[in-house]
Amino acid sequence: MTEPLKLATRHLAEQRRIAAASMAGALREWRMLDARDLRASWGSVGPRLVTVLTAGQMAAASGANDYVSSVAAAEGAGGEEALVNAAAFAGVAADGRSLDTLMLRPLITAYRAIGEGATPRQALGAGRGLLATIVRSEVADAGRGAVGVGIAGRRTIQGYVRVVQPPACSRCIILAGTEWGWNKGFQRHPKCDCIHLPTTLIARHQGQGRGRVESDRFTPTTRPGTGAPGFINPRAYFDTLSRAEQNRVFGEAGARAIRDGGDMSQIVNARRGMYTADAYGRRVAATREGTTRRGQFYRAERVRAEARTGTRFARDRIDARRGLPSFQLRTPRLLPEEIYRLAEDREDAIRLLTRFGYLT
Repeated sequence: MTEPLKLATRHLAEQRRIAAASMAGALREWRMLDARDLRASWGSVGPRLVTVLTAGQMAAASGANDYVSSVAAAEGAGGEEALVNAAAFAGVAADGRSLDTLMLRPLITAYRAIGEGATPRQALGAGRGLLATIVRSEVADAGRGAVGVGIAGRRTIQGYVRVVQPPACSRCIILAGTEWGWNKGFQRHPKCDCIHLPTTLIARHQGQGRGRVESDRFTPTTRPGTGAPGFINPRAYFDTLSRAEQNRVFGEAGARAIRDGGDMSQIVNARRGMYTADAYGRRVAATREGTTRRGQFYRAERVRAEARTGTRFARDRIDARRGLPSFQLRTPRLLPEEIYRLAEDREDAIRLLTRFGYLT
């Protein structure tokens, strides 16, 4: 019997093939536009683009039933299944708008470029780039949406694991292998290739707690040269990248912190709340990530303050009503690049990376 991970990579490769074919078909139609008279030529090209995209969505969604059923069978999950209606995912954009309206965006982009002084060729090139992104994203969303519905429709499937397809951004990489319940929507961005891996044995049922699964079997699902790669382990993905690519995806300081053993999620998430602050007698780069009352850095600082002062701080409203003082976080959480700038040597850098929650 085929392993679930191999089924996932096969499905991923097929979804990518469908998206690529749809993009190629859409770009062929786009080339039929007459740059000298966009309005007139759009009358025939526009409807054909909608037809191409609708067909791609239908093809992507049509694979959901076989994929979910195959994974369920591989995991020994029986029971009745509710079949996905693939047609429900075709002919409409992921955000609910009509494809006729969505397909106007590349045309508008071309018109705008001409208005800004671009040549007709340059304008069509700008519209072509947006068209490719739209088609690729909408086809992928149709396939993912259908699989998500297929997971919900089979009661023996309890959730899914996120499989990441390279090349991927840092935000997707840290979600590789993360487990979600059957009713959790799939987080994605334009050009995202990540997919669901339906599963019956998610972490909270294995006594491991909700979140990332740590297991020897969660390594790259295929090796280089053996087919379409799919990853469910962030570090395994990171280790396949060249140093230059690690620096490009995660930033030079972020990649260095990861190579030093830093927590990849903490390092990537830190960049969401970047700001500068006056601390330690200088202007420093800091982050607000993890500094709320429920944040990891906040809690660590509270424990550190309790150990230093011998004072117990309130952890919840009950403690506050009992008269325990509340903890006020006054230390800005430095970003990894600021730590490297301030550190006197390697040992000092590791100490600070640990102090600010990037190393454990």
